[in-house]
Amino acid sequence: MVHDDKTAAGKTFNHIISEKACETYFLFPGETSMGDGFRTFFYFLALAYCFIGLSAITERFFRSMEHVVQQTRTVVEIDPRNNTQRVRHEKVWNYTIADITLLAFGTSFPQISLATIDAIRNIGKLYAGGLGPGTLVGSAAFDLFPIHAVCVVVPKAGEVKKISDLGVWIVELFWSFWAYIWLYIILEVWSPNVITVWEALLTVLQFGMLLVHAYAQDKRWPLVSLPLDRSERPEEWVPAEKGIADIFSIHQGNASDSTYQHLPLSDPSDKHFDIYPESDVASIWKHQFVDALMLDSTKLRDTNNRGRVGVGWAKVFWNVIVAPWKLVFAFVPPYQIAHGWIAFICSLIFISGIAYIVTRLTDLISCVTGINSYVIAFTALAGGTSWPDLVASKIAAERQTTADSAIANITCSNSVNIYVGIGVPWLIDTVYNFIAYGEPLRIENAEGLSFSLLVFFSTSVGCISILVVRRIVFGGELGGPRVWAWVTCAYFMLLWLIFVVLSSLKVSGII
Repeated sequence: MVHDDKTAAGKTFNHIISEKACETYFLFPGETSMGDGFRTFFYFLALAYCFIGLSAITERFFRSMEHVVQQTRTVVEIDPRNNTQRVRHEKVWNYTIADITLLAFGTSFPQISLATIDAIRNIGKLYAGGLGPGTLVGSAAFDLFPIHAVCVVVPKAGEVKKISDLGVWIVELFWSFWAYIWLYIILEVWSPNVITVWEALLTVLQFGMLLVHAYAQDKRWPLVSLPLDRSERPEEWVPAEKGIADIFSIHQGNASDSTYQHLPLSDPSDKHFDIYPESDVASIWKHQFVDALMLDSTKLRDTNNRGRVGVGWAKVFWNVIVAPWKLVFAFVPPYQIAHGWIAFICSLIFISGIAYIVTRLTDLISCVTGINSYVIAFTALAGGTSWPDLVASKIAAERQTTADSAIANITCSNSVNIYVGIGVPWLIDTVYNFIAYGEPLRIENAEGLSFSLLVFFSTSVGCISILVVRRIVFGGELGGPRVWAWVTCAYFMLLWLIFVVLSSLKVSGII
C-alpha cells in the first residue's frame, strides 16, 4: 500500500517534472555537456538580468511617453465681437486614451511581444504555444494583486489618492472583467478547446470598442456614458519636477551640478533647453553615454562619510550590474526629438528584443528542468514581463496627484493583455491554419487555462471590493493610514499566492 502511494505520488510529480535530456542551448553547443543544475542556475540568472533590463528601459519609456502626452497644438480663434485673433495651446492627447494606449499598451508590450513571438514560432502547428496565453493570464494576476499592493503603500504616510474620474474607471474595469469572461466563453462554451478565425478577430476588435467606450465616458456622451460627476483633475498629466534624475543617471538631482540636471517635462516646442551650456539635443545624447560609463564617486564618498559604507558600496555594485543596460539604452534618442515619439518607439523595440531573449531562456528552463511551461509562465515569466507595469504604476502613484493613471494602467493592461496580447497572436495562427489546413487553432491544456481564469475572476472580485471599501472609509483607493495600507498590501499578495498555487497545481494535473 505504501509502495502504491509512492508510485502514485511519483506519477503526479512527473506532471510537473520530466527527466528527458535537453539538447538545446542558448549561446554555444557546449552548454549541453554541463550539469542540469548549473544550466538551470545560469538560465534563471540570465532571466533575472533580462528583467533588470526591462525595469530599466521602462523608465526611458515612461519619460518618452510623458513628452508625447504633453504635446500641444496651436489653435487660432477669431473673436466675432472685435474680429481679433486669440491664440491658445491645447493638448493633443486625451488623457483617458493616453492611459489605455500609450501607458497600458506600452507597459504590456513585453507580454505582447513574447506572445506574438511564441505564435510566430508555432506557425504551421495545429496547437497554440503555451507560453503566450499562460504569461498573459499570469501577468493579469500580477498586475491586479502585487501592483495594487505596491501602489497602496507608495503615497506618503497619511496621504490619500483617489480616482478622480470614477466613471472612466468603471468602464475600464468592466472591459477588463469582460475580457476574461470572453476568453472563458471562447475556450469552454462556443468551441471548446479550439479557437476559430472569427473568435480571434472579435477578440482584437474589442480593444477598439474599449477605446470608444472609455472616450465616450470621458467626454460624457449622452446615452452611452454613466451619469457620474468627475472631481477636479489636474491640468498636467504629471506635476512638474525639479532636480530629480531618472534611473539611468548617477546624479541624484544635485542642484550644485551644473553639467547635468533632470530633463524638464515641458513640450519640446517650448524650447526650454537650459539643461546644458550647449543647449542642443546632441549634447544631451552625448551625456547619456557619459552617464552610462560613470560611477557616482562623489555620492559614494558622501555616503561613506556618513558612516553608511555598506550602502555606498551596494550602490556601486548595483551600478556595475546595470552598466551594460545603461550603455545599450543610451542609444535611445533624447526625449526632446519629435515630441518623444522616437524615444517611445525605440524603447518598445528594445523591449521586444529583451522579450525574445526571455522567450528563449524560458524554453530552455522548461526543457532542462522539465517544469510545465504554464507553471513557468504563471510565475517567473508573468512577474518578470509585468515589471514595467509595476514600475509605471508606481511612478504614476508617486508623482500624480490622483490615482487615475496608476490604477488605470492596471485595469487597462489586463484588457490589453487579452484583446491584443492574446487576440493578435491567435489571429496570426488561426488565419494561417485556416488558409493552409482549413483547421482551427487548437489550445493545449485549455482546461487548465480555463480553471486559471475562474480563479483569477474570483480573487479579483475580492481585490476590487477592498478598493471600493478603502474609497468609502479612507476617501481614496491609495495611501491612507500606514497600518491599513500595509494590511491591504498583505491581503493583495495573499490573493496572488492563491491564484499562483491553484493555477499551477491545475495545469500540472495535481488537482
